[in-house]
Amino acid sequence: MKGVFTNLIIILFVIIGTVGCKPVDIQSDDFITVDVTKSYSPKKELILQDFMEVEYIALETKEGFLNQGFVMDIGKEIILVRNYNQDGEIFIYDRTGKALRKINHKGQGGDEYINLSAGIILDEDNNEMFINDIFARKILVYDLYGNFKRSFKHKEGSGSIFYTEMFNYDKENLICYDRFNEKISFILISKQDGSITQEIKIPFKEKKLLQQNKRDEANNIIARVTTGPYRPITPFKNNWILLEISSDTVYTLLPDYSLYPLIVRTPSIQSMNPEEFLILRLLSDRYIFMETIKNVYDWNIGSGFPKTYMMYDNKERAMFNYTVYNGDFSTQKEIYMSLTRPVNHEIESWYPLEAHQLVESYEKGELKDGKLKEIAATLDEESNPVIMLIKHKK
Repeated sequence: MKGVFTNLIIILFVIIGTVGCKPVDIQSDDFITVDVTKSYSPKKELILQDFMEVEYIALETKEGFLNQGFVMDIGKEIILVRNYNQDGEIFIYDRTGKALRKINHKGQGGDEYINLSAGIILDEDNNEMFINDIFARKILVYDLYGNFKRSFKHKEGSGSIFYTEMFNYDKENLICYDRFNEKISFILISKQDGSITQEIKIPFKEKKLLQQNKRDEANNIIARVTTGPYRPITPFKNNWILLEISSDTVYTLLPDYSLYPLIVRTPSIQSMNPEEFLILRLLSDRYIFMETIKNVYDWNIGSGFPKTYMMYDNKERAMFNYTVYNGDFSTQKEIYMSLTRPVNHEIESWYPLEAHQLVESYEKGELKDGKLKEIAATLDEESNPVIMLIKHKK
């Protein structure tokens, strides 16, 4: 088991109920049905700003605050950022992008973290942040000045290894995704001690994992590869969208913990070999962006997990292929949905914009008048990234 655990840790480091009342603002009538074996057409060309609000934040660049702009969480007043590597640095900005402070408690001590790749959750109500350390299999809690407050272990048993995803659920609880648990993937845990306050059971027959193993002649696993990340948990308005890839149904979790089906895939994931997994990328009132990933990998050429992209139009009640463009460019600048990452109920996603690319676009006259052009005019190629927030329209 130790070897399996180590392999799974390496993967993440490298990539890093009941039916209740019907939810609102998601699906007007019945659930959506998606045939994962189809390639949907025609293709729709969309402008992001036509169906989502967009906000740009330039992360202040100054001595000691040069970073790669990987956003961990965003609140009403605070932004938490780290680097893509594992140097342990946590950069704290205010909501305008002004640098406030940075902390680094990477180490092997009881009040230190080994790894930041599984996320940092901001809790502004309690002036705390929760670091999900998958190497130590625990969650460490600090205040927003970096002072250690407490820690607690991940769940154990039923195949659990560590929480791969975590979000701020309410004032008392975090919602976690236990990817390797064989029975119950989603749980709510106490912010104070990590105790389980609610189990959320998504029905499925057999646990499936999006990964491929390479074996030797004795059938021992000698290498493992996966692709990711994907969204098992998506905050959407006042509800939560839960995706367990072993299940044929994507559910909406309502405030009373009941589940309502949002998307049903066909054919069943349990009947497919190799599997074609359905995952989510971005949710809006009108459109739901998805993709399928085929669970195959060619070890000889080092490539695999082919994808098919699709989108559901809630107004036309039909599936399409798609391309989404950033409307603040005069040229067709595509938004890649695989790069969007969920944030909270107000901010659907954040999306990275590299400074050197914005400088080039500005010099070529490719930016329309507006906030992004104003920001680009102040940048140089060594500036920190600009963060694009994708928010639901009010």
